[in-house]
This record gives sequence, structure tokens and C-alpha cells, in this order.
Amino acid sequence: MLNLTLFGLLGLIWGSSFLLIKIGVRELDAFSLVAGRMSIAALAFGILLLLSRQVVARKASDLLKLAIVGLLNSALPFVLIAWSEQWLDSSLAGVLNATTPLFSLIIAHFALADDRITASKLFGLIIGFFGVIVLALRSADPRHDNPLLAQLAVLGAGFCYASAAVFVRRYLRGSTPIAVAGSSSIFGALLIVPITLLVVNPLPNLSALSAQVALAVIMLGLINTFLAYLIYYRILAAWGASRATMVTYIVPPISVFVGVVFGNERLDLFLLIGAALILSGILFANRAQIQAAFSAQRNINVPAGD
Repeated sequence: MLNLTLFGLLGLIWGSSFLLIKIGVRELDAFSLVAGRMSIAALAFGILLLLSRQVVARKASDLLKLAIVGLLNSALPFVLIAWSEQWLDSSLAGVLNATTPLFSLIIAHFALADDRITASKLFGLIIGFFGVIVLALRSADPRHDNPLLAQLAVLGAGFCYASAAVFVRRYLRGSTPIAVAGSSSIFGALLIVPITLLVVNPLPNLSALSAQVALAVIMLGLINTFLAYLIYYRILAAWGASRATMVTYIVPPISVFVGVVFGNERLDLFLLIGAALILSGILFANRAQIQAAFSAQRNINVPAGD
């Protein structure tokens, strides 16, 4: 029961990230917002890694690999999403970001020998990207101010996340998940902070930030990044990868719900149909994984105290 509760909580945390980003870019540019978020997360992870005495890298080359993960899994996609949400609704950004598993299938096919695209995966990809086309058509609707370039930025973020996941599978198999998450967050901060200092002029006056924006940045770093990863790896250890990664299926509807209810964003047929197609594509493409997850669930005896 505890793991199921954590699963729902993780979906809520990650699904709410997009509205928090939308709040943050009201007063901060994308680079400053991400620099603040990453600095807070990096500090929290740094303390955790020191206290737990985790081995971050066994050889020098691993540090470069972790820096690449920090760029692809944190710094770059965070900036792309934050930049895009200057124009996009948070709900739309959340749905577009759900294409990450679809990009993973494509990248893994070319990068991993044991993960090829099958007929069912290809069909799922086609359905999913039809959903992307529907959402792109939304930008042509005069009732919406959703520039196509901003939508492409979110898709670029999804591509970054997928690339990072495949990169970790191929080059960092021996590292513990928490070491990868923590060190990549630290490297992400080390990358984005100096870039922010170079490109943002003038730097934002932090003392002038509203309480709402300041709280959004703190929550993004401490809860939506640091705590979310801890919860995810707790579920991963208890349930295994097949079931744990199913959290990606509940994030888009939660992001839409949070954006519409708390962000006063508009819900229309473009968003509903596009989201339905993308989720259907993901579910169809990962049908074998989902069936394996539920099959494993039937064979698990859950401890009474869990």
C-alpha cells in the first residue's frame, strides 16, 4: 500500500512540475529559473551523497559520462521546457513531454543491440506522433497563442530525456541509480550556473521575487527534482523497472488536470485528442512491458506492513 501511495505521489509531483515552471517564468528567464532549481537540487543531492558515502565514479571517464547525463537529463531539457512555457500552457507542455518514451524506442533501436523496434512498437510510434501533429495544429488555431517553435522545444526536451536514459543504459550500467541521479544533478548545476552568469544580463533581483515565484523555484529543486528521484528509486527497488516506469503514463493527465484546475488553462479538443493519441501510442508501443509488469504483480505477495 505504501508503494502504491508513493507511486501516486510521484505522478502528482512530476505532473505539477509544468505548472510550477509556468509560475516561475512569470518573473524569471528560463536560465535563471533552471539555475535556481538545479542549485537547490544539487545541494540536497550533494549532502545525501556525502552522508551515504556513495561511490559516484569508479574511474575518471565516468565523470565525463555523468556530466553528459547532467546535460541531457537536467540542464538542457529543463531550459527548453522553461523557455517554451513563456508561450505554452503548462498542460500542453506536459502532454508534449510525454513523447519521451517514444523517442526512447527510436534511439534505443539504433544504440542498443537488445532493444529493437518491433511491429507493435512501430505502430505505437505512428499513433503517438499523430498525436503530436494534432497538438501542432493547435498552434494554427487563432484562439491559441502556442508558437510551433515552443512546441518543438518541448519535444527537444523529450528527446534529451530519452537520449540520457539510453546513454545510462549503455555506458553507466555499473553505477547505482541514486549516484547517477545525484551526480548528474550536480553536474547539471555546474553547467547551467556559469552559462546563466554569461548570458543573462542583468541578473534577476532575487529579493524582488514574489513569494509565489520563490516558492515555485524551491519546490522545483527540493521536491520535484530531489524528493521525486528518491521516491522513484524507492519504487524502482520495490517494484522493478517495468512497473516503476509506468508512472510516465499518469504524468500527462495529471499535468492537464493541474494546469486546467489550478492554472486556469483552457481544455479543448486539440489537447484531449492529442493527449489521447500520444498516451495510446505509448501504451501500444510498450504493450509487452506492461503485460510483463501486470504478470509480475499477480505473482507478488505484498507484505502486510508495506
